[in-house]
Amino acid sequence: MLSLNNISFEFGGRYLYRDAGWQINPGEKIGLVGLNGTGKSTLLRIINGEYSLESGEIAKLRNLSIGFLNQDLLSYESSESILAVAMSAFEHAISLDKKIHEILEKLEHDHDEKLLHDLHDLQVEFEALDGYNMKPKAEALLEGLGFSTEDLNRPMTEFSGGWRMRVMLARMMLQNPDILMLDEPTNHLDLPSIQWVEQYLKDYPGTVIVVSHDRYFLDKVVNKIAEIAAQKIRVYNGNYSKYLESKSERDELQRSQFKNQQQYIKEQEKLIDRFRAKASKAKMAQSRIKMLDRLEKIEDVDSDGPEIKIKFEIGRQPGKLISHLHVEDKSYGNQNILHDTECKIMRGDKIALIGANGRGKSTLLRMINGSEPYKGRSEIVHQVEPSFFAQHQLESLNLDNDLITELSVFAPDKKEVELRSVLGAFLFTGDDVFKKIKVLSGGEKSRVALAKTILSKANFLILDEPTNHLDMQSVGILIQVLREYEGSFIVVSHDRYFLQEVANKIWWIEDHKVKEYPGPYEEYEYSRMLATQKANENIKTQARDKKKDEKKNHEREKINDDLKNKKKLSTRFQQLEQEIEKLSKEKLAVETALSNPDVYSNPEIFQETLRKFNETEQSLNHARTEWEKIFEQLADME
Repeated sequence: MLSLNNISFEFGGRYLYRDAGWQINPGEKIGLVGLNGTGKSTLLRIINGEYSLESGEIAKLRNLSIGFLNQDLLSYESSESILAVAMSAFEHAISLDKKIHEILEKLEHDHDEKLLHDLHDLQVEFEALDGYNMKPKAEALLEGLGFSTEDLNRPMTEFSGGWRMRVMLARMMLQNPDILMLDEPTNHLDLPSIQWVEQYLKDYPGTVIVVSHDRYFLDKVVNKIAEIAAQKIRVYNGNYSKYLESKSERDELQRSQFKNQQQYIKEQEKLIDRFRAKASKAKMAQSRIKMLDRLEKIEDVDSDGPEIKIKFEIGRQPGKLISHLHVEDKSYGNQNILHDTECKIMRGDKIALIGANGRGKSTLLRMINGSEPYKGRSEIVHQVEPSFFAQHQLESLNLDNDLITELSVFAPDKKEVELRSVLGAFLFTGDDVFKKIKVLSGGEKSRVALAKTILSKANFLILDEPTNHLDMQSVGILIQVLREYEGSFIVVSHDRYFLQEVANKIWWIEDHKVKEYPGPYEEYEYSRMLATQKANENIKTQARDKKKDEKKNHEREKINDDLKNKKKLSTRFQQLEQEIEKLSKEKLAVETALSNPDVYSNPEIFQETLRKFNETEQSLNHARTEWEKIFEQLADME
């Protein structure tokens, strides 16, 4: 459906891709990966037509639709409701709906036949576009991304950048493009929303290309990995974990081939140097020089990024108890965050605090840090030296310092090579370390603040979203740091791979209380899955039991109704028997009277007696008919 043929693109004086190729097929779910700076986002913009190639071509199917969600959409402004913004994806259907309403208004006064035909055609086209389901689709998508029903009619301007990105993601999904390209879609999503998007993309009928640093997300969504490395694009089948296995094997083979070739080149160069001085061997030396010039060089394997070689020490060992809060109540206005709960952190705990946004995770971190008031108390702890990382900690950076100075002032006992290693782990290399902090972006300042946090000698770390703005290599460095860290910590993050690698306990807030699972993230997730399955089974069992009870009640009611009906019929049956006996006697008496000469000789008396006979016989026939019917009914009930 789309192919990149021998493309080359230069940016900032260096080639990102050179004679690279990539075939994108219908229905593929592709993860686009590569080291920081290799050009992942740039490649998406090239496919989207925003950048022009230096050479090569992009071939694609006619009328191919492409949707591109990128970080620039964070700045999108609109005074319309978020539901209206999301529904703008149905531009043509909305235009048809407007025309339909205009014609309906005209038809109130003008019954022109052409208007009726136009209305019919528009309604057929509108229905073909599934126009009547536009609003329900948009509502379901926005609510799946974490918006409440009440939020849907709020204007876009009231929401932060991260929430605006969700609206734009919903709008993009509703457009249903043939190729959906997403650049870091999970950056501004909480865990439930990430899991929702995962399922949506797995079921998406079109092609998906996603750039993400979330390994779990890639594992759940993609079936192919396209890696940008050495100015080429290599495609691997399978998800991200399978890619790592295949890449390791491929890199090992390439590394071996590179070493062998280098050894071969050295041997040939020695021979050339030996033969060059001898006139009789000069021709042979020239031949070998030409052969080496024609040799297709094998590149060495790119490094996977910096390795941090510094030991992080804590100043002193704390007591067994790190933190113990007894929370009676914590509220913001009418919004209750925590109520009648406690949370205890012991020495050696590595806690991951997870859950949806708005549940109070950051609030709880500040309460543990002692910077957030609440109704309740905390127990006294001994020798606990905390260090708190959050986005607002960026304000503590000295804007006039360069990066290396900022870290050296904070950790004067560390050598410059160690500080450079730390900065390199957080994507600051070469002359970057001499940049002034005031010229850094928000994300770059966040990485500097995180570097300072892990350089501290604190024995208790409180980390609020430390993996934001980090690529996979830097997340790997942070994992290595926290694994070797001898202190305790509590961390909020939506990166599930990171949480699995560093945490030994899971906390979450539910029903205004802090809940705990005493194990790593994957075990917690598995236990929650089992609990959900059990809850679903219980619901099914309850539904089955309810159905059985309803059936029993129905049967019991039917039996009772049958008994009541039988009793009623039996009573009526007895009444009819008595009535038939009585009517039979009356009929016999009337028949006897009709045969009396005094009766039939008097016309008036005869007519009156005959009328009475007919009425009695008719009543008797009705009674016998009803008696026979009830008799059959009673016989069927036996």
